[in-house]
Amino acid sequence: MLSAQQLQIDGRRDDLLPPTSLEARRGELLLVSGDGQDQRTALALALSGRMKTSKGLLSWDKTAKTKKLRAASALIDAPGVNEPEQHLSVRDLVTEDLSLIPRRYRGALLSKPWLKINRFEDIAGLWIEQLPADRRLELLTALALADPALDLLVFDSPDRHSANTADWLPGLSNWRTTPGGRSPSSPSSLPFRTAGTARPP
Repeated sequence: MLSAQQLQIDGRRDDLLPPTSLEARRGELLLVSGDGQDQRTALALALSGRMKTSKGLLSWDKTAKTKKLRAASALIDAPGVNEPEQHLSVRDLVTEDLSLIPRRYRGALLSKPWLKINRFEDIAGLWIEQLPADRRLELLTALALADPALDLLVFDSPDRHSANTADWLPGLSNWRTTPGGRSPSSPSSLPFRTAGTARPP
C-alpha cells in the first residue's frame, strides 16, 4: 500500500505542494486532483519517489525507504518530465521503452511481437500525437507493466488529453497478465475511487 501523510513540498514563494494525505491499496485506481500543473506534477514526482518532500511521511508497503518506492514505481506521462516526444511513432516508442527494461525480464522481446501480443498492432504506424487519449494511456501503461518489478503506476494529469473522463479512464483500468507483460482486458476489475483534491483531509 502507498501511504502519504501530510506530504508537503516547499516552493520559492508558496507551497509547490500543500499538505496532502492519501492512501492507495494494491490493485486500486485512485484519482487525486490538484490546483495547477506544477502542483499535480510535484505530487506525482513525490508519490513515485522522484522528488524529495519538505515535510510529511511517505511509505510503500510499510517502508519509508525512497529507494524501494522508486524501484517499485513508474511515473507515466508527466508533462515536461517524461511524456513521449510527439515526433515518435508508436513502434519507435515501444522499441525505446522495451530497451530500458532489464534484459532478464524482456529477453529478446522486440517491438513487433510485443505490439501483437498486447493488441496494439492497429496503432503501430501512428505518431504518438495521433493517439486518442484512451489508447495513449493503454499503451503507456502496458509499456510500464512490461517490467514485472513495477507494482505502482503514477500518472500525471491524464485528463489533459481530454476533459471527458470517459475518453481516458478506460486506458487505465483494464489489465491482465500476458506473456509480454500485463495488458488490456475487459471488463475492469480494478476498485476505483476518487480522493479529491491534493489538500489536507
